Amino acid sequence: MRSFVLATFALLVPTMSSAQDLPALVNSELPQLLSIYKDLHQHPELSHQEKQTSALLADDLRKAGFTVTENVGKYDDGTQAYGVVAVMKNGTGPTVLVRTDMDALPVEEKTGLPYASTARSKNEVGDEVGVMHACGHDIHITTMIGVARALAQLKNQWHGTLILIGQPSEERVDGARAMLNDNLYARFGKPDFALALHDDATLEAGKIGVISGPVLAGSASVDVIMRGLGGHGARPEATKDPVVMSAQFINAIQTIVSRQTPPQDPAVVTVGSIHGGTKRNIIPDQVTMLLTIRAFSDQVKSNIVAEITRTAQGVALAAGVPENRSPIVTNHENEGVPVTYNDPQLAATLKPVFVRVLGADNVLEPHPEMGSEDFGLLGLENHQIPVFMLRVGAVAPEKMAESKRTGQPLPSLHSSLFAPLPEPTIRTAVIVMTSAVLDLMGK
Repeated sequence: MRSFVLATFALLVPTMSSAQDLPALVNSELPQLLSIYKDLHQHPELSHQEKQTSALLADDLRKAGFTVTENVGKYDDGTQAYGVVAVMKNGTGPTVLVRTDMDALPVEEKTGLPYASTARSKNEVGDEVGVMHACGHDIHITTMIGVARALAQLKNQWHGTLILIGQPSEERVDGARAMLNDNLYARFGKPDFALALHDDATLEAGKIGVISGPVLAGSASVDVIMRGLGGHGARPEATKDPVVMSAQFINAIQTIVSRQTPPQDPAVVTVGSIHGGTKRNIIPDQVTMLLTIRAFSDQVKSNIVAEITRTAQGVALAAGVPENRSPIVTNHENEGVPVTYNDPQLAATLKPVFVRVLGADNVLEPHPEMGSEDFGLLGLENHQIPVFMLRVGAVAPEKMAESKRTGQPLPSLHSSLFAPLPEPTIRTAVIVMTSAVLDLMGK
């Protein structure tokens, strides 16, 4: 299937003049892009497994005239990543990076679409799972191909170096770090600006969201092992029960946000997993909890991690747990990401561009979200490189209207029912991202 799509929809030699407007150029590519999108949707690959997806992207970018390098990226364990870097040099000017992510999620698709995924694969712990592009990365990849084709045909309208990045493993937030670990900027050039987009399950297709400042939360991944002294369920007085202590701990940490974090600094603390014990009449020796922390300030995020440690130790101390059985709190630094921060000046520069190409009614200012991304890592520490992430509506207008009428929520990102409206979403995404690059790199 994949080879058929690549052969059928290989990019033709550009023939359009630069005088032709961008929407018309994008419309001419749209039938091919929609076929590529449906192929990508039917053939999703999990994080660290994006071999065929990256090959498809690399092939199309080469046909568009880019110099392409595959297998860019080294994970922390030393394994190779499937990153793609495509470069087009077009005289003297700024260097602009555009990034797409490529990986899918361990979700069994239930949309009923004729091109729905039936793929199955082994996840990182070896379990067989359904696989689906439930976060719309197939929209992002297709948009990247459309942008590459458009900019290749409009080379007389921009100068500089264009770097297109196919990033693996965004869902495990280690793909951007892997590419940086492989000397991304030393090998291909440090950009003056870095751009990305993400489809949005709360916006109508044809509309976009522009946010200045924090756009997505920073995150931390924390494990808490509450250790006690196990024993018989009929003799709790002879034990130090980690199940009870874990319950007290979970309740106590709810006040970290409500009573220990400034109200003007939004934050979230969630216990997503709790495991302990093997039998109803055995008090276990320990309970393991997996937590996620989200905040729009890296300082707030660090403070919350510290308070989680203090609270766990306090609960154990109050229960009389011996010092050698104190809780173990682990902050997995390689699973955390900083706040995704849209450079205000860059946002102010690009917003009028989007208004010009879409109309003011289609350029919205949504609120930041508590979801997290690793795109911000490409801006390096202290925001050395201005970054900007655009949100692109993906919901059919009639579905949005029905949701508002009935009060029934729309399927969210990561839902097995999430189904973007491909045609207007991809068209809008290609037009606005191409327009952004042309503005930053225009003569």
